[in-house]
Amino acid sequence: MKPLQIASAFLAKQTPAFITAVAVLAYFVPGAFTWVHGTTQTAVLGVIMLTMGMTLTGKDFRILASRPLDIAIGAAAQFLIMPLLAFSITHVLGLPRGVAVGLILVGCCPGGVSSNIMSFLCKGDVAFSVGMTTVSTLLAPVMTPLLMLHLAGELVDVDAIGMFKSVLLVTIMPVAIGFLLNTAFGRRPGYGEAMKVMPGVAVIGLACIVGGVTAAHGAKFMHSGVLIFVAVFLHNSLGYALGYAAGLLSHFSSAKKRTISIEVGMQNAGLATVLAGTHFPACPEAAMASAVSCVWHSISGALLAGIFNLLDRITSSGHE
Repeated sequence: MKPLQIASAFLAKQTPAFITAVAVLAYFVPGAFTWVHGTTQTAVLGVIMLTMGMTLTGKDFRILASRPLDIAIGAAAQFLIMPLLAFSITHVLGLPRGVAVGLILVGCCPGGVSSNIMSFLCKGDVAFSVGMTTVSTLLAPVMTPLLMLHLAGELVDVDAIGMFKSVLLVTIMPVAIGFLLNTAFGRRPGYGEAMKVMPGVAVIGLACIVGGVTAAHGAKFMHSGVLIFVAVFLHNSLGYALGYAAGLLSHFSSAKKRTISIEVGMQNAGLATVLAGTHFPACPEAAMASAVSCVWHSISGALLAGIFNLLDRITSSGHE
């Protein structure tokens, strides 16, 4: 078990580099990841969400109950800023239909699982981070389809009921199962040791989803890759900035401002990728935009955490 735990810790720290390497490998050797599609892709995302559920305890839900205002502000920022940003960017840049659908879909998804790790790395409020991710995930079966219907309904047919079922299947169910497992076995030493391997499992799962989409649609990236990256970069960067602004307006502490910035800017693009492949197969660029978001959000989240830590060091050296 120890070697697996060491490997898991390494992958958690090197998430951006690992996912990028897998995407590059899948582009040049697509046969290595063609197995990640359809039901398999959905199952992989289910495993990722299961690992999130396995970290949740009754204490986390008590924290939600004790901080309703903070969580309400965070959830409102999550489901207002990123969807409306995506919608605005698609119109300002005049994005093609497939790319626009993909970007809006990423914006309408809940916060990313790895955002909790980034909040920890930059000395944010980790309890608040877990709370925001949990609440946005619980709201996703309703909010994601509704927002897609209103913001992307003119671009593509949106099966809101079907999307509700999909999000329920690949988010709420595995998270609930994980939570029940943690409740039942969390105090056993063996469970705690196994949990140390789960971050690596989640990273490998996310990399496989990105690899599968890259293998299937990588050739199309050469035609609209620059445009996709510009759109994803703007969406993600403005999300961080406006998330931080929401923290300022709410008079949050420095730790909370960092957390809400990361939570708003980092989306569950893995979920968006699976939903794009399931519900918008006629728009392959939608899955590609979601996959690019998977890679870039991991990279940018790590970079932002590093910037926050650098600012801390500069501030502390200035007081010496």
